[in-house]
This record gives sequence, C-alpha cells and structure tokens, in this order.
Amino acid sequence: MQHIIDRFISYVTIDTESDPNSDSTPSTEKQWNLANKLVEELKAIGMEDVTIDKHSYVMATLPSNVEHTVPTIGFVAHFDTTPDFTGKDVTPQIIENYDGGDIVLNEKENIILSPNYFKDLLQYKGQTLITTNGLTLLGADDKAGITEIVTAMEYLIQNPEIKHGKIRICFTPDEEIGRGADLFDVEKFGAAWAYTMDGSQIGELEYENFNAAGVKITFRGKSVHPGYAKGKMINSMLIANDFINELPHDEIPQETKGYQGFFHVTDIQGSIEETKLQLIIRDHSMKKFIKRKELVSKIVKKINKKFSKQFGADIAICEVKDQYYNMKEKVVPVLFIVDLAEKAMISLDIKPLIKPIRGGTDGCRLSYMGLPCPNIFAGGHNFHGKYEYVPVESMQKAVEVIVKIAELTATTDFNNTEEPQDTREKKDKKKKK
Repeated sequence: MQHIIDRFISYVTIDTESDPNSDSTPSTEKQWNLANKLVEELKAIGMEDVTIDKHSYVMATLPSNVEHTVPTIGFVAHFDTTPDFTGKDVTPQIIENYDGGDIVLNEKENIILSPNYFKDLLQYKGQTLITTNGLTLLGADDKAGITEIVTAMEYLIQNPEIKHGKIRICFTPDEEIGRGADLFDVEKFGAAWAYTMDGSQIGELEYENFNAAGVKITFRGKSVHPGYAKGKMINSMLIANDFINELPHDEIPQETKGYQGFFHVTDIQGSIEETKLQLIIRDHSMKKFIKRKELVSKIVKKINKKFSKQFGADIAICEVKDQYYNMKEKVVPVLFIVDLAEKAMISLDIKPLIKPIRGGTDGCRLSYMGLPCPNIFAGGHNFHGKYEYVPVESMQKAVEVIVKIAELTATTDFNNTEEPQDTREKKDKKKKK
C-alpha cells in the first residue's frame, strides 16, 4: 500500500494541466516533466522498448514469458489534468482508517468533504483515502491509472511465475482537452486490443460512451443609443438567450443520467454587437445524436428567419463539429475483451459495474482508430475539482485486475470465447429499461 501511495503522490505533485487554447502537443510544456519521469521509471523497473516521441507519448513493452502464441494486449492512461480546476501545487492528504464522517479538506476556507453530500464516501469506511487540501484538484484522473499500470508491470516483472503474453503500455498527453488520441501511433503500439485505466469507482467496466459534438454560435446585433433604439437596436445577448430557451429545459446535465443525452451550454461571452456561445451535445444513441444536431440547426434557422429583414443577413452563424463517437460499435464485434475484464474482476471478488460512460476517454477514439479499447476503473471520485479523492484499496484492486487480465489472456483459448452478440444485446436492453 505504501509503495502505491508514494508512487501516486510523486505523480500528482507534478503539475500537468493541459491547455485547450494551445495548438502544440503536448499543449503545455510542463507535461514533459511527468512524461520524462515516467520514461526513467519504466526503465528502472525493467520494462523494455521504452520510448518517448516528439509529442511526449510514452510507450513500453513487457515481453511475453510463455512459449505459445498469445495476443498482444495494451493498457493506456493519460498524464495531463483538466484545465477546469487548478492542478498547481497539489498537496495530498492521507486519511487512514476513514471513520465515515466529514473530512476537513481546508479548515481556513471551511472546505469539507462530507458523506452527506458525497454519499459514495460511505462505501470506503475503514479504508485509506487520499484527498486534496481543498485548493486544487487531486489528479487521480488519470494519475491513479498510471500508478496502477506501472505498479502492475513492476509486479509481473518481479513475479515471473505469473504467465503472460506481450504487454504494451502507453501514457498520453492532452486527454482532458479531447486530443489524447490525436497522435497515438496505433501501428507502433502493436496491440490486438487495450484497456484504458481511466474509470471512476471500483468495479467500473465500460464499453459504451457518448457520441459527442461541440457547437459554436456567433450572434450578431446592432448597437444604437438606448434612448432612440425603438425598432433599431438588436441586442445579440438577448438573441443568444432566446436560443438557449429554445433548447429542451430538462435535457441538460443536471437533469439527466444513464443513457439520457443532453445539451450543455459551456460558455457565453457577449455585448450588444456580438455574442459568442458554446455548447456541447451528447447522446449514446447515434440516431438521437443526429436529431440533437438537427435541432440546433433548426433553432438557428428559425432565429435567422425572424431577423432576416431587420438585420439584412444571417444574424446567427453556427458551427457544429463532431468530437468522438460511441465505442460500442467497435467493441461489440470483439466483445470477449469485455468478458475477459469482467472475468478478471469476478475472480478477484470485485463486483463488475458495466454501464455507459457519461463522457468519453482516449479509448473511444482509439477504438475507431483500430484499437478496441474498453475502460476500466482507476478508483477515484469527484474528478475535476477540489473534492476529488481516491481510496488506496481501489488502486490496489486495479493493479490486481491488470495482472489478472494479463494472466487470463495467456491461458484463454480465444477461438471459443466470443459470446453471441444477440445475448449481450438483450442484456443491454434490460439494463436500459
């Protein structure tokens, strides 16, 4: 346990916040600090073919220790942290034998991590938690995943009696700004399939995610002296507000869960003359995803038609850009890779929580790049903010899952493992109901 704690803290205390406004990869120079550290650490524990490319993607190999042919598998995690909340000067706190009560993260600022609000805390009573000091995020997303992968590789190297095939690992930059897979060299990685260690609570196993799009709309107006504005002024901020009010009020993040999609306004900046609005569209169903994009276009056309005579041109300019798609389409044909992870968890007395991701990971992008890549828990909770925490026992279990998947891969006959697709589809429909 202490080994995992020390490794994790050595990672999270390095600031690796990514920057969506940067055009470089990695998007921030400081991400190199952890990337280079990982290269040296992987060499030190005995990994082979350790490489880092000009964009800071770190790859390494654990060679097979069996004579028969085994599929090459991979494990992936990202080392950047979200720009949504500061990752500078992270000061972790270790709470041993958690008693189930409030945790004071910062007494001066009266910041408290309470099970009255975050009920998941109660399932970790008696365990060791790592929290923030209330002023930064923690970085368990996804430095917990990196900790688990490195520790699992180290364990397999130190215990050669555990049989496994060739294992490839990769640590990526800029996942938090949606660019983690942009320059991922799938051919160089050379795995038949992989797993991202980027989920949340213990037991999570995911092979479905949102279809995602980003929308940028510029609303134009006409500024006139307010005392003489009758029939002349066009306030672009009010038009932007009209657009928002046309969206379904109950299809927003705070009103949806499970397989329910949403519209989410993320940014609005404006004046009378011009207002820029950004939103994201999310849905697991491709059919519904397309309809959501069509609705945005329909509302924009309605607004343009309303002001066409008064403004003399389109008053709203809309740009919709797809970001990523549901990995399910690429994983279902090789669903045995999900079954393998599920079997590993069950053998370790971990209850698998197979559910859709209400978001996306590098894995969904990689799946469409030819590397099927379900997502496995890393153990953390409340990502992207000051209430983030991770139970150390969950990280220990994630290490065990990685080791067990490697072991099962070396002993499984993959000619007879595929579950009929329609059986799994029926299970999915029951879950949705």
